[in-house]
Amino acid sequence: MTVLFYDFLEKLASTPALLVTTVLTLGVVLVNGWTDAPNAIATCISTRSLGPRAAIVMAAIFNFLGVFVMTMVNATVAQTIYKMVDFGGNSHEALVALCAALLAIVLWATAAWWFGIPTSESHALIAGISGAAIALQGGLSGINPQEWIKVVYGLLLSAGMGFGAGWLVVKLIEKICFRMDRRKTNGFFRKAQITGAAGMAFMHGAQDGQKFMGVFMLGMFLAQGRANVTQFQIPVWLMLLCSLVMSLGTSIGGLRIIKSVGMDMVKLDKHQGFSADLAAVISLFTASVTGIPVSTTHTKTTAIMGVGAAKRLSSVNWSIVKEMVMAWVLTFPGCGLIGFIMALLFMRIF
Repeated sequence: MTVLFYDFLEKLASTPALLVTTVLTLGVVLVNGWTDAPNAIATCISTRSLGPRAAIVMAAIFNFLGVFVMTMVNATVAQTIYKMVDFGGNSHEALVALCAALLAIVLWATAAWWFGIPTSESHALIAGISGAAIALQGGLSGINPQEWIKVVYGLLLSAGMGFGAGWLVVKLIEKICFRMDRRKTNGFFRKAQITGAAGMAFMHGAQDGQKFMGVFMLGMFLAQGRANVTQFQIPVWLMLLCSLVMSLGTSIGGLRIIKSVGMDMVKLDKHQGFSADLAAVISLFTASVTGIPVSTTHTKTTAIMGVGAAKRLSSVNWSIVKEMVMAWVLTFPGCGLIGFIMALLFMRIF
């Protein structure tokens, strides 16, 4: 099942619930552009391989390509997010609970952006809708454990694989280039890092774009009173819309996160920035192909940590890392609790 753009516009004009759901979902996608998308281009900006404006334009293009290409090849991530929780039953109450979850995600992510902490918007999304589903169903029956376990795998994979790949890739590159003139290699790695950042933007679209489109489709079906749709096809217009809104968010507020990830946490040379990008791309591609929803934030930041630690542990600003890890740890219970409380409140009011 899919939704044509013309049909969507008709229903949007005649269904206030769909309009509210659409605005909130796009708000979450916009905040994702603030908090997650900047990680893709943080290193190439911090090493001055590319200016902020050019990097944002590049991220916009490759975000869309990632959304489009990977969704055509394998839409498993979107299906996993869609089926992870149970919003079945009363479609009106389900839609109210989903709107509450989306608002909770926006509040949580905006607070993190304000403090310049790159929290995982993916995990905020998962936590928020899980809390709302528990409130809706009155217990853990609102959670699908078979799909939720993939999130746990993704959490471990994004952190462990990102750090390990970052450490290994930079060690390998430094060994290969050991006897080369640094002045000559800098030119190569400057161009290579731009390519790596494009690859990161592509994989960000492939992972996060699918997650939010899965929630968008859920909201559209609930607004139309169809609470039990199990199979769907993501339309091209939705891919384009989500990637454009995500890119807009990056252009508005991305520099705060870029500073925390690419400048404050570790001071990177060009070859190190490329190593972090390549390691993160490899990790994200592996996860996308296998259909595991991982955090692009966790993957990129742990890859940068691995690159820094490969030089020496003191190269990493561990106080910044501590703040990030604390935010990551608090995301599931914090955003989940906000989603749960707001869902209960919204269902009483509406």
